[in-house]
Amino acid sequence: MLDESETRLRASSAERLEQAARAAWLYYIGGRTQDEIAAALAISRQAAQRLVSLALTEKLIKFRVDHPIAACMALGEALTARYGLRSCEVVPAAGAGGLASVAVAGARMLERWFAQRVPLTLGGSTGRTLRAIAAELPPMTAPQHKVFSLCGIIAPNGRAIAAEPVMQLAERTGAQCFPMPLPVVVATVEERAQLQAQRAYHTLQALFAESRTLMVGVGHVGWQSPIHASGCITDAELTALIEAGAVGEIAGWAFDAAGQLIAGRVNDRVTGLAIAPDPTRLVIGVGAGAAKLPALRAAMLGGLVSGLVTDEPTAAALLGDPASGLTRAEQF
Repeated sequence: MLDESETRLRASSAERLEQAARAAWLYYIGGRTQDEIAAALAISRQAAQRLVSLALTEKLIKFRVDHPIAACMALGEALTARYGLRSCEVVPAAGAGGLASVAVAGARMLERWFAQRVPLTLGGSTGRTLRAIAAELPPMTAPQHKVFSLCGIIAPNGRAIAAEPVMQLAERTGAQCFPMPLPVVVATVEERAQLQAQRAYHTLQALFAESRTLMVGVGHVGWQSPIHASGCITDAELTALIEAGAVGEIAGWAFDAAGQLIAGRVNDRVTGLAIAPDPTRLVIGVGAGAAKLPALRAAMLGGLVSGLVTDEPTAAALLGDPASGLTRAEQF
C-alpha cells in the first residue's frame, strides 16, 4: 500500500506528464511558438521548453500526441475558433458525469490566479460546479486578493440556497471576501432598488468594475433547474421565462438562445450584477451535461462568457458531434 508521500509524488508526476502533453500538442500540432505555449500554460518560456523535451523523453511524441488530453485540447482549439473564446479548458469526463474532472480543472485555473503576487479582484456566482471547484482548491495564503459575489445567495423567503462558493474560496485562500447576502430575485422592482441602494452593494459594484476575471456557473432554465428547484423563482415565473425564450441563466440573469438577456419578466427583479460582453474582462463559464448545452452555446454566442471549462462529451456536443455520448443525466 502506498504511503502518503509516494501518492503525492505519483500525482505530481502524472500532472507534469499531462502538462508535457499539453505543451507538445500546442508545439507539434497547434504550431505554437514556445513563447505562445508559455503564455497559454501560464509558465515561463524555459519551463515550456523543458515540458516539450519531457514529452519527447517520455515517448509521448510519435506521429501524434500519445496522451488522452490530446483529444481534449483539439476540442478546446475547435471551440475557441468556433465561438471566439479567449480561454477554453476541455477535460476528460470522470465521475459524476464529469463533475470531478471539471472541478479539478477549474481549481487548477484558480490556483494559478491566486498564486499571483499582484493584488487582483475575482468575481464569482453560485452553483454546484463552483462549489466543487472551491472544494478542490488547495489551502493557500493570498490575503492580497479580493473575491466577491455576483449574485445573492438566499431565496425570497430568506432560506439559504447552498454553501456560498465565494466564501469557500476565501476560506481556502485567505483572500478578502465580499459576499452578497441578498435574495437572488425579489418580489418587486421597488424592493430591488431599496436593496441596491445600500452601501455594501455599492462596494460590490465597485469591485465588479475593477475586476478583470470572473468565474460563473452557466445554468439551464427548465423545470427543477437549480434556479427553480432552489425556490428563487416560482412555477409561474419559470413558465414566463420559458415562454419568453429563456434557455439559460448566469447569476440569476436569464438569457435566450442568442445570448441576449430577457427583457422584463424576472430579470427586472434580479438583485445581482449583470454580465455583458466586455473585451477587457475574462468571464470563465463552467458547466457540462446535456441539459446545459443550449445555455452554454447561447452564453458563448452572445459573448456572456469568453472562456469555458467543460468536459469532453459536452465539448464534442457543442461542436455538433452526434456521437458525443452525452446523456441527460450528466448535468451540473
